Amino acid sequence: MEIIKGVQTMCRYAMSGPYKDIYACFICRKSFKQVSRYDVSPEVAAKLEYKCPQCAASMVNMGQDFQAPKQNDTKQWTKVMTLYRHGFTYHNCGCGAGYRPAELRQLQEFLEQQEAGKGSVGERLLQRLSS
Repeated sequence: MEIIKGVQTMCRYAMSGPYKDIYACFICRKSFKQVSRYDVSPEVAAKLEYKCPQCAASMVNMGQDFQAPKQNDTKQWTKVMTLYRHGFTYHNCGCGAGYRPAELRQLQEFLEQQEAGKGSVGERLLQRLSS
């Protein structure tokens, strides 16, 4: 849920749609909105391939809240690729994907903190409650 000016609302993606997923091509440093597998029949979803229209390489699903850096911003694309390789995307219910470092130079510290924390805040809370 999201709170806007003191009024509690449903998450952005919960009540409406369909929303397109945003796929990134790390080779071309571009992103493209594509139909979600959840908005088509299972037969069609099984056949979907998300290939870059420019280079035909497989693209990765970055989530609905991904905002691609400018194509020539290689530092930001390096940061995005590294985050993806460590399991960080922009999938969420519309309330925000959580903190992501703004600059490449902040990335190492962020990844170390994530490793030290061993999961999300909710996962750590669950571990404490179950022990």
